[in-house]
Amino acid sequence: MAKPRDVISVERVIAATPEQIFDVIADPTRHGDFDGSGSVKEAGPEAPQRLAAGARFGMSMKRGIGYSMVNTVTEFDDNRRIAWSPKPASGRGGRWVGRIWRYELEPVEGGTKVTETWDISKESLRFVLRYIAVGDTRKAMEKSLEKLEALVTSP
Repeated sequence: MAKPRDVISVERVIAATPEQIFDVIADPTRHGDFDGSGSVKEAGPEAPQRLAAGARFGMSMKRGIGYSMVNTVTEFDDNRRIAWSPKPASGRGGRWVGRIWRYELEPVEGGTKVTETWDISKESLRFVLRYIAVGDTRKAMEKSLEKLEALVTSP
């Protein structure tokens, strides 16, 4: 069972339909547009135009230094839920990385409640991440939802 400190969720009601929001989240070439951490740079050339269950896509990242990740979509319910698990593109250290990024969309009055979750409950080195990343991650997630809202509500 996941410990509360291993799962962070933030939510925001966005005045748009689940379909409008999901279209952005399910397009890996748009991830850098709404990433609140500033670390997501661009999807690899092999990335599908729209994610689906089991899809794999590379992502160029930068946090101090550049690196690449390969993500696999592990949960998919069109226009409602999507999650992916990133692993180092080099393959080295992949057995230690078990985090999940998840977006859940729920129609509510005034739009869609979007919940973004960072789940490190299966991460081998989660004790390290708890202390070095939790505060920054929550702030980045809040900014991600703010940026996502701007993308889907701007004319």
